[in-house]
Amino acid sequence: MPNKKKRYTIKTTCPQCGCSGLTDGLSAEEIEKRYGHLPNAELECTECMIKYEESWEKACPEWDQECKLRQ
Repeated sequence: MPNKKKRYTIKTTCPQCGCSGLTDGLSAEEIEKRYGHLPNAELECTECMIKYEESWEKACPEWDQECKLRQ
């Protein structure tokens, strides 16, 4: 049986227009490649195109706890 990698979901809300964002099914490696090992996730709203940051504690608490970014 193949070894399944743990998958994470990143949930956010745009501070300007209030649209919800959901990125589902990312592995730890994919998160690190996409967002780096930063204290906050740097995101862009797909509706109003504003760029904003969200703390990992809010965006993906499970990932935040496992990667030890929480202070």
